Amino acid sequence: VCITLCFCSFDNSDYQRNGDYFPTRLNVQKDGINLVCLTKLRSNPENNVGLMTLSNTVEVLATLTSDVGRIFSKMHLIQPKGEINLLTGIRIAHLVLKHRQGKNHKMRIVVFVGSPINHEEGELVKQAKRLKKEKVNVDIVSFGDHGDNNETLTAFINALNGKDGTGSHLVSVPRGSALSDALLSSPIIQGEDGMGGAGLGGNVFEFGVDPNEDPELALALRVSMEEQRQRQESEQRRAESGAAAGTGGEASGGTGQGIVESVGGDIGEANTEEAMLQRALALSTETPEDNLPDFANMTEEEQIAFAMQMSMQDASDETVTQQAKRPKTDEPNAPMEVDEDYSEVIGDPAFLQSVLENLPGVDPQSEAVRDAVGSLNKDKDKKNEGKDSQKK
Repeated sequence: VCITLCFCSFDNSDYQRNGDYFPTRLNVQKDGINLVCLTKLRSNPENNVGLMTLSNTVEVLATLTSDVGRIFSKMHLIQPKGEINLLTGIRIAHLVLKHRQGKNHKMRIVVFVGSPINHEEGELVKQAKRLKKEKVNVDIVSFGDHGDNNETLTAFINALNGKDGTGSHLVSVPRGSALSDALLSSPIIQGEDGMGGAGLGGNVFEFGVDPNEDPELALALRVSMEEQRQRQESEQRRAESGAAAGTGGEASGGTGQGIVESVGGDIGEANTEEAMLQRALALSTETPEDNLPDFANMTEEEQIAFAMQMSMQDASDETVTQQAKRPKTDEPNAPMEVDEDYSEVIGDPAFLQSVLENLPGVDPQSEAVRDAVGSLNKDKDKKNEGKDSQKK
């Protein structure tokens, strides 16, 4: 099998914004180049493909490569601009193929043309004769129905093929037709012998990909097309709803008013007991906000005073709650209870003597200290006598 070097030329002029090919000319052209690149690489893994744009200053986006992902990533960055420059694009593609590494490879240029051609027929015929000498084949996909494009491109292909040559092809896709379907049935994809030379085995698969061999790529292409269709349908629906909004605004307003009136009558006739219960529940759970001052109109000093007042109120509330928690006694003037063990320790003379000796600056032998200790002993004796009398 011969190795083919294929260079795809992308028409990214401003005419590609048109939507006569769903969804746009730019998108269907991308699908067509995807199909061409995949079939060329699937027919022979050693084949190489490249990508370039034709509008304004012709630009080579990807040189000859067998990495189809590189072609796809560059192609998705293309945006419409300017006018097509077909003759310069063909010359640059010829130069890229001429400086190839392997001299025994077949050279082919696939050109997508969806804009009016501004070149004279004679200039294109001269370029076709040069390409014929270099044994370069050219496949042209013409779409958009622009004036005399088909006549000019037919003369170019005839000059390139000569009398007996069939290596170059012209595929014209009229409006309303699917560009990918036209390519699938053309010699560009099927091969010159019609036996599926593009690696499809003579069978036409969706998007030109066999789902049995590459299910992930087939699924990705199917999902991408479905998302694009949904996006186009949503935009069309939005445009239709916007157009209908102006005409149906008055009618919808009248019906809406009638619905509101009918609903109001039903509510008035309904049982109000549940409404009253809900209102009472809302009032019971509602926090009183009428007593709060207007902080926005208060000065800084008034705000500080209000904060101090609230803090004092909170402190008083805490003391009241603590007093409420204390146990009540029958006698209002009852003395505070003191632990008997603690009072006995305080009244012990030996303990007091040891404590006074350890205090700095206190003389336990002074008269004042002795009198204080003696008075405590007397009080203790009186208490003991009172307890004995109560026991008797």
